[in-house]
Amino acid sequence: MSFSPISFELFVALRYLFARKGQAFISVISWVSVGGVALGVFALIVVMAVMNGFTTDLRDKIIGVTSHGVIRSYMSGIPEDPDMLAKITAVPGVAAATPFIHSGVLLSSSAGGSGIYLRGIDPVSGPQVLGGLKKVKPEELAELSSTEGLPGIIIGSSLARNLAVHVGSRVNLLAPSGEQSSAGHSPRIRPFRVVGIFSMGLADYDSALAFVSLDKARDVLGWKEKLVSGIEVAITDIFKAPEILDKTISSLDQPELYANSWMEMNANLFAALKLEKISMAVILTLVVLVGSFSIITALVMLVMEKRRDIAVLMSLGATKGMIRKIFITQGILIGVMGTSIGFIFGLGSCFLLQRYKFIELPRGVYSLDYLPVLLNWSDIGLTCLCAMLLCFFATLYPAGQASSLEPVTALRHE
Repeated sequence: MSFSPISFELFVALRYLFARKGQAFISVISWVSVGGVALGVFALIVVMAVMNGFTTDLRDKIIGVTSHGVIRSYMSGIPEDPDMLAKITAVPGVAAATPFIHSGVLLSSSAGGSGIYLRGIDPVSGPQVLGGLKKVKPEELAELSSTEGLPGIIIGSSLARNLAVHVGSRVNLLAPSGEQSSAGHSPRIRPFRVVGIFSMGLADYDSALAFVSLDKARDVLGWKEKLVSGIEVAITDIFKAPEILDKTISSLDQPELYANSWMEMNANLFAALKLEKISMAVILTLVVLVGSFSIITALVMLVMEKRRDIAVLMSLGATKGMIRKIFITQGILIGVMGTSIGFIFGLGSCFLLQRYKFIELPRGVYSLDYLPVLLNWSDIGLTCLCAMLLCFFATLYPAGQASSLEPVTALRHE
């Protein structure tokens, strides 16, 4: 029976990998190597998917409240100008724009008070830019512009719970800017009616955020002119936000204006998440590295066990290159098997976590109730590639040792 060079090397490598009774111990070490590689690949795929899930969920919720980009002025506010909004939305890549007002105020009820982050919004254009407002019912947003009775306010679920209020309750907004009266300087206090309660899924927002209309926000803050704090912008491709915002500022041709993207506004947070992801990847890659070291052990022991076989093969005409390829092929087979098993079990676990959500998270601690999973195929491809490269490099030393054997010397010692 004749073999081509490739099939001959693969044939011998498979016989060595699936050792018979006399070399069962070597076979066990080979399977331990497969298990080590599989475990490392499995852990990397699952952990990277969970990290991607957390990061994406947090990003979406932050963007849902703060938008993709914000245009502000170095001066005190920006005039509320429909023509400016039209120019902004005309820029390619800009999906929508809306004016906003923000300030720190005190919200109080009969049960107590709390410092909050007040946002004045346009009930019509706001939901087109802020994804978080889509969780608020349209009729509740419409109530913000109502002129009947007390002006409306929409507050977070945790804030409503802390102040013991519900839809229809009366609350008071107190602005520290105050107003001058005959009795001297006193805080500016305005009554409001709770018309809606939202839940963004982030404790920082649900416990300290409230929405009112632009006009009511100006009234609370004592702004006489028709100014806004800035303009929030929705971008079609959020990862191109900095470039599109630069074009938007250029089109407005107003030196006092500047823009910040969601990446810049949350740079520290996402840098920390990225560092954590890299750290976890490095730590779990060490598991694959341990598996690759066991490949070295298995192949070195196999070379020692098969010295006579190697010498006979070389005496029959096998070249050093062929002997080297036999052991490299065996190491690659271990890497392929381990990577494939880890890949299958890793993907399977991720799909099960996505479908059945059987790992619950403590409520009130995280922004999610269940462990989030988001598969990134580039991460999976990089994981498998790294595992295969580590397994390949692990074969070089044993394969080199096998090919350097001298047939006469090896047979003399048998």
